Amino acid sequence: MHRAQALLMLAALHAAAAGFSGVAAMEHTRKVTAFGPRPPQSAAHKKLQGYIIAELKKSGCQVTEDPFTARTPKGPMAMNNILCRFPGSSGRMIVFSGHYDTKFYPGRNFVGANDGGSSTGLLLALAQSLSGIPRKDDVWLVFFDGEEAIGEWTATDGIHGSRHLAEKWAKDGTLRRILALINVDMIGDANLGILPEAGSSQRLLRLVWAVARDLGYGRFFLEEAGALEDDHMPFVRAGVPALDLIDFDYPPWHTDQDTIDKVSPRSLQVVGDVLLETLKRLEN
Repeated sequence: MHRAQALLMLAALHAAAAGFSGVAAMEHTRKVTAFGPRPPQSAAHKKLQGYIIAELKKSGCQVTEDPFTARTPKGPMAMNNILCRFPGSSGRMIVFSGHYDTKFYPGRNFVGANDGGSSTGLLLALAQSLSGIPRKDDVWLVFFDGEEAIGEWTATDGIHGSRHLAEKWAKDGTLRRILALINVDMIGDANLGILPEAGSSQRLLRLVWAVARDLGYGRFFLEEAGALEDDHMPFVRAGVPALDLIDFDYPPWHTDQDTIDKVSPRSLQVVGDVLLETLKRLEN
């Protein structure tokens, strides 16, 4: 094979990898949901960690675990953020994040297909899209543990993984390198409508909403703002430009009806496409 042909083939492979697959995100979400309820320290939670790590390693990213002990109303609980890094050359970093745990409901079959499942599935598909492509900036995918409160949501019970990582990265200087952090949560709803979260970076919000309009997805990105506490907020409070993409108008939220039939590959495709195009514009 001539060098020119080899370069063309390599370019084609990179172009194919660069596309996001909502179908792949849906399949990951289906497999995640099949583990059943996944609150921290459960057997299903541990199995899901193994699945996430194994799938990330297939993409060729640098996978690290971030175990920590959360203080909860039920006492100390072992939790574990999972991080995946695609290295760049600029020294800056762009972070996409979401949570993989589900709310603990004793005696119920809450599988969290959208709430916990869709964010996990989308990030795993995003890893496939980023695989093998040289990067300008580091791109990190962060799977937060302990987003759900163990008891009732308070300032100290909930977003355990993101509070831990924001504090850790503040101490070691990593936060200063973050160009943008975009968190996804409950983005698989078949009736997709993403809230412009009021506590988020407004500059980053305007960029993402412009990308959505340019891609023909403007109808899925709403105009009426609302404030929500989610995994982006510890980073916002630390001065990081951070944004939460969440569809909170979801009737099955925290019910046993949050099942895989409520999730749409089309919705996952919309969000994945917007994230990839946003990444290109941030890097440029």
